[in-house]
Amino acid sequence: MTPAECGVSGRDMLPADVVDLLSAIVEALDIPLPSVEDTDERKHYQLLDRRTMDVRIALQSLLRHRSHPDLHDDAAYIRRWTAEYPVTYMPFRSDRTEEEG
Repeated sequence: MTPAECGVSGRDMLPADVVDLLSAIVEALDIPLPSVEDTDERKHYQLLDRRTMDVRIALQSLLRHRSHPDLHDDAAYIRRWTAEYPVTYMPFRSDRTEEEG
């Protein structure tokens, strides 16, 4: 029987520190779509570029200094960097659903 057939998700099979790191990465990169205004699209691109760079730096550091990795610390760094660069543009709003994103 596979883990999925037993009701176990991939998340349940991963160590907690790996889940924490992967969650921080998703939180950093999962930003709302911008409105159709040029300035919002520019800000969206710049924010995504900045957060991608921060995640890449954290992962490169982890891979280069693997002797005693602390993935919870790496996740905390990513979250701290993410908080330093919040969404400052107007998110896209669908006229059909009135939802952002």
